Amino acid sequence: MESKRAQVARIRRTAVRALAGYAIDEPRLTFIAHGENTTFRVDSPSGRFLLRVHRPNRHGPAVDSRLAVGSELDWLAALQAETDLNVPTPIRARDGEWTTTADDLVCSVLGWQGGRMQATHPRPIHFRRVGSVLARLHNHAAAWTPPTKLVRMRWDWETFFGNTMEYGGVSAADCWDLLPPPVRAQYDEIARRMRVIFADLGETTDSFGLIHADLHLENALFNGNAVHLIDFDDCGLGYWLYDIAVPLWDNRYRDNYPALRAALLEGYAEHRQLPDLTHLNAFIATRDVAFGLWFAGMAQVNPAFAADLDKTMDYIHRSLTRLL
Repeated sequence: MESKRAQVARIRRTAVRALAGYAIDEPRLTFIAHGENTTFRVDSPSGRFLLRVHRPNRHGPAVDSRLAVGSELDWLAALQAETDLNVPTPIRARDGEWTTTADDLVCSVLGWQGGRMQATHPRPIHFRRVGSVLARLHNHAAAWTPPTKLVRMRWDWETFFGNTMEYGGVSAADCWDLLPPPVRAQYDEIARRMRVIFADLGETTDSFGLIHADLHLENALFNGNAVHLIDFDDCGLGYWLYDIAVPLWDNRYRDNYPALRAALLEGYAEHRQLPDLTHLNAFIATRDVAFGLWFAGMAQVNPAFAADLDKTMDYIHRSLTRLL
């Protein structure tokens, strides 16, 4: 496996080539993260930006990444124009497109979002604010008509539990085979339950629409009373309830979890009617499935993930033992 350092150095060269397609003068790149995408902060006299180098087949092997990223940025542009939500500003390339391509990799640029993460020691006020902006995001999504055909993931049973996705370039089916047997058994049980739940919920507008799909607290930046939402890379059609489950998922064992949960729901209800919460814990378990499959796939190509794979799978097993 190529070392992380070598991977980042290679992709950095791609990022430099991609920036030639943007009207950004004298760019200086600072590495941020190497995960699903590889990201760099770009400092320039023109401003500060985020450059993303997107992994091939990020949205599924049958999906054109340029169209998928374009749909994401269409939504961000609409949110900028039509709401007061704080979301990244999508930046067009010199040719007017949302993306460029360098070394056969799709790249995109966003305006930089400031603020502080509160993921380490979150308080109820943080969850109330996240609930509030999540409801307003859903309100916009429910009313928005995309300017072109929406090309995004569909977070349904097949995407969560079938072989639609690739994680780290590894097919979802192969990721299932990489799971330790105890975790695989738990995932099989969750898949069985969710097939029934998804069929019961259907895909009416009361339960289903365009969602962020990854709004954990590392994707919410706090600046005074404002919340800046970032990382719309997973956005797609899915269940409103899944979006509510995500910020609760990795906080459910905190001592103050009941207060955090109540605050999230109260903040949401201030702006939008809550969906039926009967299956909230089932959607939290579904998030465990999505995270575990993604982590298993990434561990096959990224040394940092490989080093933590056993520990992560053990944590998932213990967590689901308590939840199921």
